[in-house]
This record gives sequence, C-alpha cells and structure tokens, in this order.
Amino acid sequence: MWHSPTVRTSLGFVVLAIACTFLADFRISAHDPWGELGRLLLGVVQPDFTAVDYLGEAILRTLAFAFVGVGLGAAAGMLLALVFRHRTVRTLCAFVRAIHELFWALIFLQFFGLHPLTGVLAIALPYAGVFAKVYAEILEETDPEPSRILPHGTGVISALAYTRISQAWPHLVSYTAYRLECGLRSSAVLGFVGIPTLGFYLDSSFSQGQYATVGALLLLFYGLIATLKLWVRPRLLPLYLLAAPFLLGSGLPIRWQNVSRFFTEDIVPAPLRRGEGLDGLLPWLGELLADQALPGIWNTLILTQVALVVTGLLTLALYPLASRHFSNRLSGALGHTLLVILRSTPEYLLAFILLQLWGPSMLPAVVALAIHNGGIIGHLIGRRSNAIALRPDAPRGVERYAFELTPRLYGPFLAFLFYRWEIIMRETAILGILGIATLGFYVDSAIQEIRFDQALILIVITALLNIGVDILARHLRARLRLRHTATSEP
Repeated sequence: MWHSPTVRTSLGFVVLAIACTFLADFRISAHDPWGELGRLLLGVVQPDFTAVDYLGEAILRTLAFAFVGVGLGAAAGMLLALVFRHRTVRTLCAFVRAIHELFWALIFLQFFGLHPLTGVLAIALPYAGVFAKVYAEILEETDPEPSRILPHGTGVISALAYTRISQAWPHLVSYTAYRLECGLRSSAVLGFVGIPTLGFYLDSSFSQGQYATVGALLLLFYGLIATLKLWVRPRLLPLYLLAAPFLLGSGLPIRWQNVSRFFTEDIVPAPLRRGEGLDGLLPWLGELLADQALPGIWNTLILTQVALVVTGLLTLALYPLASRHFSNRLSGALGHTLLVILRSTPEYLLAFILLQLWGPSMLPAVVALAIHNGGIIGHLIGRRSNAIALRPDAPRGVERYAFELTPRLYGPFLAFLFYRWEIIMRETAILGILGIATLGFYVDSAIQEIRFDQALILIVITALLNIGVDILARHLRARLRLRHTATSEP
C-alpha cells in the first residue's frame, strides 16, 4: 500500500504543506477574537429581519445578477463548446476562466463604473470559459453512433440537437443547475466591490458591528441555496430569465470615453506612455516583478498548498456525513444540512468574516478555503460512497471507514481534490483584496493607486499561474489514472 503512486503523491503533498506552514503567517492578532465570534454566533441565533427596506432588495439583486450572468455565460459557453476543438478557442477559454470574477469586476469598474453591466460581465465572462470546457467534455462523452445513421442532408443544427445534445441533455441541465448555485455565490461576493448584492450589505453591517443583521443576511443566503431545487423549476426558468434584467437596477451612466481611455492610455505601461521605449520598460518590469509579482506568487503558492492539504484532510473527515453507510435518516439529514452550509458559504465571504474576528493573517484564508472546498468534495465523495455495496458481514465504525470505504474512494477523492487545486489557487489570489499578501493584494493596491498598467500585468500573471496549476493537476490525474469526467464535475 505504501508503495502505491497515489499514496506517495499524497505524502509528497502533505510534506510540502508542512514545510509551507513554517513559511506562512498564522497568527491571531485580534484583541478579543473569541468574544467577537460569540457575538457573531449570537447574531445568527437571534437574527434581525426587520431591515426589510434593503434585505428584499439585496436578495432580488443577488438573484438578478446570478440569473443574467449565468444565463449569458451558459449561452456563450454552448456556442464555444461547439468549436472547442480549436486550440485558439481552448486557449481563450482557459485564460478567461483563470481570472476570478472579482478581478473581472475590478477591471470593468474602471470603465463601466457601478453599472449593472459590470456585475453581469464579471460573472458571464469567466463562466462562459467554464461552461465551454465542461459542455465540450459532456458532448464528447456521448455515443457517436446516432449521428452515423442520420439521413443524408440533415442540417448541422438538427443533427446536433437530435444526437449529441439529446443524449447529453440530463448532464447539461445538472451541471448548469450547479453553476447557478455558484453564480449565486459569485453574485453575493460582488457586493464587496460595490455591486448592491448581499455582500455589499454584509460588508456594511459587519463594519458597523450589526451582527444580528449579519446573521439575518447569512440565513437568507443559506435559505436561497438550500431551497434552490424547490423554486428553480424548468417551467419557471424562462420567467426568471426574462424578469432578471429588469431587477438589476440602473446604476451610474456609462461614460464611453472612459472605455476608450482605459485601452489606449490606462493599461499602456507607464514607460511607453512617457516615450521611454524598451530602455524604460525593462527596468519598470523588473521592479514590478521583484517588488510585487514574485512576493505575491510566493505567498499565493504557500497559501494554496496548505489550503489544498487541509481541504483534503477535512474532506476525509466530512464525507461520512453524506454516506448512508455511517448514518441513519436523522443523522443523514443533519449531516447533509451541515455540508450544504459549508459548501454554500463563499470562500471570500467566510475569509472576510474570519479576518474581522481573528485579524489579518493567512489563517482565516486557509480555514475559509478548506471549509468551502471540503464541504463540496465531502458531499461528492459521500454521494459516491452510497453507490458502493458492502457485504453483509462488513465491519462497522472506524474499521468500515478505514478498510472498506476510504480505500475504494481514495482515487475519486484525489481526482476531485486535484480538480479543485486550480480553483483553490484562484480563490487564494483573490483573497489578497482582503489584505492577505497574495497576488490579489498587489492587484488591488495598484488599482487603488490608479496604476492600471501594473494591475493588468499582475492579473495576467495570476491567470498564467492558474493555468499552469491546472495543467499540472491534469497531468497528475492522467499519470495516476484518476478518473474524473465532466458529468461528475464538482
């Protein structure tokens, strides 16, 4: 067992994460962290729903941005999936999905301002890249035989609809529903950059110490996610999509000269704007790399590796909550509810709350990333365990966990964990906006100081880093022969 490639790879990641902990900052610097946590929990237990003047608006805006952004992303993703075989399309999709929604929002804010278009495009653009990749994989897994028996002269669209799409339809619908849940989380988080969704009101309520209102907002958000399957019905979806654009709000008018200036001046490197040419550009780039990019990359990598391993350990501890082999009806329902809460809480939102409670360090980021991603993978692995049939005399308790189920689930567990690796790194970078010195910290600082040329280069570096980790993860999955299909996408 100890000589198996999966175990050796796992131990290698654990050793690397332990080494990274000695280089990371995990201090708790808040004056009264546990007292603050207690007051927050009290606010959740005793929420204040009386602020109806903006709670309803926050919910509607969150839903509106999610439906419009995901709807546009899914439509564009399907079109791109049909031509995904072309290298140019694959490269473009990899690049746009490697940039977090908040980074896209920060970019669009510079020339659209606080206009609904900023929030819609911030969700739609990266989601289009994700949809294109996953839709293409789902379509590729369909049986090609029906397309060979179509009558001669059948149109391309008709052939596609009656062969590949008809076969893949249940998987396409299932994945799109999952991405809508993700869209709700993304929509809420956009509030932290000024878009009037739930995150905006959470930020303002937290800064004023109104924990009862924070509790009400959190409970409303969890309620939206938990009841998603009840109110998002196929027959109601067209109505939601038609109504959503009218609920986005008006925002500030777009000044199109800002768009022109952004592309012709703002993102042009300062030495080139000053006419210094390469003689000025190279030192400028070197200083940017030494002072901002390299420290940001270093901290992003350290935080990602620790969060990845902690996510894995938490997943192994959580998956029995969703497994029928360890629970009865009552405990299974409670375990499912807990996992819904964990996976429904956006990493950025949880990290924001923990930073307020514990002070600025990498600890809140690691805990936030592990809780959210551990909840997602724990749910998926627990569901996978339910398909395993145990013999009548199978052991119970710890022995069942250690010797019967975990060895059989370890391959899918690693496949899902490696898939989330790139996502964890993308989230790690964006958490820098909260003050942690990852790449997002330097991006946000550059934007605040109106140095958009530097911000754009740092965002591109972030995207390339994410693409590199995604390539490495796919290589490891292939080398270890870990099966991960589009239809089981987490």
